[in-house]
Amino acid sequence: MARNFSYETAAGHRLALTLFGNQAFDQQPCLVYAHGFKGFKDWGFVPHAATYLARAGFSVITFNFSHNGIGPDGETFSETEAFAQNTLSLELTELEEVLHLAAHTDFFGAYLRHPLGLIGHSRGGGLALLAGAASREVRAVCSWAAVSTFERYSKQVRADWREKGFLEVVNSRTGQVLHMNQTFLDDLEAHAADRLNVMKAVKEMNKPLLILHGAEDETVPYFEAEQLNIFADPARTEMRLIPRAGHTFGAVHPFAGTTPALEELLTRTEAFFVSHLKA
Repeated sequence: MARNFSYETAAGHRLALTLFGNQAFDQQPCLVYAHGFKGFKDWGFVPHAATYLARAGFSVITFNFSHNGIGPDGETFSETEAFAQNTLSLELTELEEVLHLAAHTDFFGAYLRHPLGLIGHSRGGGLALLAGAASREVRAVCSWAAVSTFERYSKQVRADWREKGFLEVVNSRTGQVLHMNQTFLDDLEAHAADRLNVMKAVKEMNKPLLILHGAEDETVPYFEAEQLNIFADPARTEMRLIPRAGHTFGAVHPFAGTTPALEELLTRTEAFFVSHLKA
């Protein structure tokens, strides 16, 4: 069963959320999922993954970051100005607000009486590592093809970005040429050493962590998973490379069915959260 919700953040932005679950919200552990760059909560494998984990006995919350560019229909990349104004700090704050909603309010129909877990894919994986390390409510974190750093822009790219006032990026799904305003870069540079430092967060994480990554990921190479694993507490961390898997584990949008890599991703994710949220 899936139910849709709408929430206005403290900053006045609107979040679209979906709750998957086969029981009342307060009757089982809850997982929150953070999507990646140019992603959205209904992209490709996300509803399938959420349904899979719901059948395994979890409530699962997926949501759209307010400035991810997706319009009111939940599918069309029409909010290009919002996309241009997005920052990492904004997304991290929104993820923290969703965690608070799940852990401390009855927004989803009841107060949560069970543990909370966190999943993030790609850039959302980096955000999940940041939020998960800092949150007292999150008991365990799982990253899917997560970035190990947000510092992904050369000096020349940054110089051109500042000269133009924006960076052009292409949405390969739609062919649109999109802008990221200089405010994104300003935010990153202001907080890269602390609030947005993924590897620092992983080093300080004091809870179970599962790092899952495709061995053939060309978007976020698997050595970033290895970097995260180096910084993580070995007593609490497990890393697995999924063979013959790319950045989206063989899945496409629109969703055309599952793949062996995606099923391995979900099987390992399920086992991890069963062990740490249900034991």
